[in-house]
Amino acid sequence: MKEFGAIYKNELLDNVIPFWLNHSKDQEHGGYLTSLDRQGHVYDTDKHIWLQGRQVWTFSMLYDQVEKKEQWLEFAVHGAEFLKKFGHDEKGNYYFSVTREGRPLVQPYNIFSDCFAAMGYGKLAKCLPGRGYEELAEKTYRSILARAEDPKGQYNKRYPGTRTLRNLTLPMIRCNLSLELEHIIGSSALEETSEALIGEILNVFYQEEWGIVLENVEPDGAFSDTFEGRLLNPGHTIEAMWFLMDLGIRLGRPAVVEKAVEIMLRTLESGWDPEYGGVFSFMDVKRKPLLQLEWDQKLWWVHVETLVALAKGYAYRGDPDCKRWFTKVHDYTWKHFRDPEYGEWFGYLNRRGEVLIPLKGGRWKGCFHIPRSLYQVSNTLERLNV
Repeated sequence: MKEFGAIYKNELLDNVIPFWLNHSKDQEHGGYLTSLDRQGHVYDTDKHIWLQGRQVWTFSMLYDQVEKKEQWLEFAVHGAEFLKKFGHDEKGNYYFSVTREGRPLVQPYNIFSDCFAAMGYGKLAKCLPGRGYEELAEKTYRSILARAEDPKGQYNKRYPGTRTLRNLTLPMIRCNLSLELEHIIGSSALEETSEALIGEILNVFYQEEWGIVLENVEPDGAFSDTFEGRLLNPGHTIEAMWFLMDLGIRLGRPAVVEKAVEIMLRTLESGWDPEYGGVFSFMDVKRKPLLQLEWDQKLWWVHVETLVALAKGYAYRGDPDCKRWFTKVHDYTWKHFRDPEYGEWFGYLNRRGEVLIPLKGGRWKGCFHIPRSLYQVSNTLERLNV
């Protein structure tokens, strides 16, 4: 397994990061242009705030954890300053999107814009302490906590009091966010928050009788026999499990790591397409028809996050199933998603593994999942003793 480490690091530094450095910087208005076609040409100039925050985090992470390259640091600051100036309303809530110049387009209904702004500021604060990014990260993090029970607030389109389901996504992201911001929120806050989040995921969303993690549950954790309640998102579950592995290691909770590896492997086995390979985007726990027309597509982030989870599972406990699955998922992912001609990776495949849309960035795909995963896999596997 250790030999994969150099392969992933070279891919990160030689193929993926140069693509974003060469094509995404908005020299005129600040921030990043993330709607890029296969060759890196800009095909839309709207700026989605969560992608701005994610890219700030990516280049800050590279500077902090890979190499002190001034180009990477400058690139991170370039995005952070745009985010600070144009990314939020007067209350400090972050918009979903703005124009190229920074004028608001879509209201701050999506709390994940705030999550990734906080992550970006937090990582940049490690690179440039005393420049105000610590305060921005902490302020944004506190706002997230205040909105956690009702993330959409006035922008929620559901009728109040009827089928108020709890969703996995925010507690999942907060697991990672808390670790990312430990240097700002403090170790005590991290430990207290993490224990609550681990309990929520493993005791509320995880269904022991089925061995799966649901995307949505009733407020008391009960199963909801509805479209939303039956929904499985294998990618979310697998990504959440490597967050729990990291938390388990940080907190000295080996039982959490063991459980996360177990759930991850079971999810992968049930979510793998036995006919064409790859991981399904959505499934129904009762195998009923799905509302999501893209249920059988194969998406970039699902596969690269799966590789991270498998690498960590193997590193943490030497699990032979993790090794076997890593090789299998690696072969599929590198064959179908990687673009050896123009750099970066494709995002969207049909069930057969053929490229559906040759974009490299858009509303949902930016400079985050692929570089983060390449770094995580390389860093995890290069540290193996054998």
